[in-house]
Amino acid sequence: MSRVAKNPVAIPQGVDVTVAAGEVSVKGPLGTARQYIGNSVSVQREGDALVFGAVAGAANGRAMSGTVRALVNNMVTGVTKGFERKLNLVGVGYRAQAQGDKLNLTLGFSHPVVHQMPAGVKVETPTQTEIVIKGIDKQQVGQVAAEVRAYRAPEPYKGKGVRYSDEVVVLKETKKK
Repeated sequence: MSRVAKNPVAIPQGVDVTVAAGEVSVKGPLGTARQYIGNSVSVQREGDALVFGAVAGAANGRAMSGTVRALVNNMVTGVTKGFERKLNLVGVGYRAQAQGDKLNLTLGFSHPVVHQMPAGVKVETPTQTEIVIKGIDKQQVGQVAAEVRAYRAPEPYKGKGVRYSDEVVVLKETKKK
């Protein structure tokens, strides 16, 4: 059995967890999250915790038990606290502006870039050079942040572009004559 799956997931107050038909549903103050878990992993509720284990005879039950435990733990964290990813714009004239569920970016192209946010993901721009992406699904928040960063990834000579707030861009030395 996976070492990760041996740790139970604590269920905080105000969170409702439903396990039925190979699916786990977590409902909390920020929303509802669902995850298909299949029939190779067993999930039991013991008091204020969820315990995960492999189903006997399942081919990939041992491997999937840790994965399912991590996914359910992220769902519980998402519906209670939520996830956020911060991006910074580095470069002269690079700006961002949130308008509802759209993010307008000026990244040095001849045209503005408009990124449509998917359902369940919110975007804020505290300043013109900061972007904060929030949501209850960790994977979706990370994917949207990666898509926004991909419009203009940091270049290695001046470091201009869209970068994560905790990202360190190592600059190359320019060519000498």
